[in-house]
Amino acid sequence: MTGSPDSSGQRAGSPTSVLGGDPAETEQAILRRGLDAFAELGYQATTVRVLAQRLGVSHNFISVRYGSKFAFWCAVVDFASSEALESGGWIFAEDYEDDQELIAASVRKIYRVSAQLPQLHRIVADEAARDSERLDYLFERYLRPFMSNVEPSIHRLVAKGIMPPVPVHLLYFAVMGPTSGLIQQPLARKFGRPEPSSDDEDIQYGQTLAGLLLSGIMHKPGA
Repeated sequence: MTGSPDSSGQRAGSPTSVLGGDPAETEQAILRRGLDAFAELGYQATTVRVLAQRLGVSHNFISVRYGSKFAFWCAVVDFASSEALESGGWIFAEDYEDDQELIAASVRKIYRVSAQLPQLHRIVADEAARDSERLDYLFERYLRPFMSNVEPSIHRLVAKGIMPPVPVHLLYFAVMGPTSGLIQQPLARKFGRPEPSSDDEDIQYGQTLAGLLLSGIMHKPGA
């Protein structure tokens, strides 16, 4: 139970009674607030009590609506990932005849998402530091499929001498490392990043970083 019904028939402490509006939009608002909380505080520090305060709901809303904090975290990650996919869609290897074009498109997609949804990448970076069911969820549901999509192209480009022969796990971190310039905004501002920046400017920053990275990991054979 999430409280007694109010005069509108909604239970006190339910997301609709607190936030108002269409239930679907309310659900998105709940998940977006959850995304901000997990990205800012990390999973352990984001207690159910903290979530209730952040979401503006009763203390037992998470357990009643989602079953557990972990289940809510999964819903938040899925929501953020679906938002990311709406920006340009998923990149499929079969849509690209040229391996270099696939790798370039995949890298640029990563940096576009990092610029538009830095919270998602903060969550991934935080969870990557320790083994947990959350890391398993991220890896099996998102990271492994992404790498499986590009690995055949990587191997062919390595064989042609276009990409360096480094292990895939090192290549992953070489690609993901520079996204810190997009998600660690307080530090970036100390180095001179303008504040505030528009969404278009954030995306352009991401594409500039992607271009720098691609110029470093792909080159002409014999160059």
